[in-house]
Amino acid sequence: MKIAVIGAGPAGMTAAYELSKQMPGVDVYEASNSVGGLAKSIQLWGQTVDIGPHRFFSSDRRVNEAWLEVVGSDYEMVNRLTRIYYKKKFYHYPLKPFDALSNLGLWEASLCMLSFFKEKLVRESEHHTFESWVTSRFGKRLYRMFFKTYTEKLWGIKCSELDADFAAQRIKKLSLWEAVKNGILGGKGNKHKTLVDEFAYPHGGTGMVYQRMADAVTKNGGRVLLNTPVQRVITQNGKVSGIQTQDGVITHYDYIISSMPMTLLVSRLPDVPQTILDANKKLKFRNTILVYLMVEEKDLFPDNWIYVHSSELLTGRITNFRNWVPELYGDSNSTIMALEYWCYDEDEIWTWSEEKLVELGKKELQMTGLIQNGKISAGKTYRIPRCYPVYDNGYKDNLKPVETFLSSIENLLVIGRYGAFKYNNQDHSILMGLLASENILQGAKHNLWDINTDYDSYQEESVITRTGLKSGK
Repeated sequence: MKIAVIGAGPAGMTAAYELSKQMPGVDVYEASNSVGGLAKSIQLWGQTVDIGPHRFFSSDRRVNEAWLEVVGSDYEMVNRLTRIYYKKKFYHYPLKPFDALSNLGLWEASLCMLSFFKEKLVRESEHHTFESWVTSRFGKRLYRMFFKTYTEKLWGIKCSELDADFAAQRIKKLSLWEAVKNGILGGKGNKHKTLVDEFAYPHGGTGMVYQRMADAVTKNGGRVLLNTPVQRVITQNGKVSGIQTQDGVITHYDYIISSMPMTLLVSRLPDVPQTILDANKKLKFRNTILVYLMVEEKDLFPDNWIYVHSSELLTGRITNFRNWVPELYGDSNSTIMALEYWCYDEDEIWTWSEEKLVELGKKELQMTGLIQNGKISAGKTYRIPRCYPVYDNGYKDNLKPVETFLSSIENLLVIGRYGAFKYNNQDHSILMGLLASENILQGAKHNLWDINTDYDSYQEESVITRTGLKSGK
């Protein structure tokens, strides 16, 4: 049996890795020159950096066992410190009540609480937008301070036009009460991923995990074909039969696992009904531009990353790679930072030159005061097209028929953030890869579309510690 995996990100590489243990004929097709997808690591100025901040945390035993099997003991537990930059002040995230009170002042904090209680007095109803969902749980005042600006930077649309699914998947059951309780109890007993204050991180960067998976696939007789974009998936009589690469070569396969962007996959399939093509065109992805800057200082600020909520800055998040593990920077006395900018293809910033983007990054980093008088000695940009599936209002009306159509194609499995059009974390994508392999190897009937929606609550729980797995209950 021959199997092709399209895309070498966390979902695709996990699927290929698991399949290759029992089948030698697994081919991975990757359009870029390295594996890892959004979770890859790159070498820059003699140091290792990720494509933005990537922490790994899961409470699913299967995911954690797979991760540890690959990483072994080559990881550390990193104490998370992240803050929100808002109006030239830094607020701890997750919330620390006394820190927030000190920054806001008693009057503003009181107004925020009154705003929250006002929402509690309003009879709760269904919330279809991000704005209404968050406001109902935090109050309008806190929503405007700590959710609105950042979220609109990320998605490029108003929060009133963003589907509540984004909040439900990323914030889940978190509310102001839960955040305050977490702050008072110091994080003890919290079950919200967004509040986790420690995470496992590989010595060689996040991409080390997927490079090791790729090495195992090759060792087991498979192939990892870099710089080999897939032009289209070929089907016959409603069943996959092979793929055609961009150079025109056609190869037969019995199963195809695709993590390429859903919109590209559908647009290049044969015999797609016009209604599906029309729905597919309405699904949008958001791009990311990363501006890496090297600062000639070692100890600038302690955060792993900072969320930038101030509207006067275009950047939405700043990562300090010196605050992860020492193996990333080695003997270097400099600090590499990454500023993230989000945009669509049609936005002017997407076409800016590297020089112009680096100058913008330098200016904005200095405006925050984070580097004080530190000298910025170098800059580099990295562009990622189609990296965030956009949950605009009503997106499910377009996504559902596309899902149904793809599910009707026999032996085609669609996974990953890109492939399934889901805003996955690494653990969600790894789980998709694991379950996709079980569907092929064991004839399992896992509904891969459910992952990142209702797969979080009933599986056996565990967490990774420095000494291995520990029961989560």
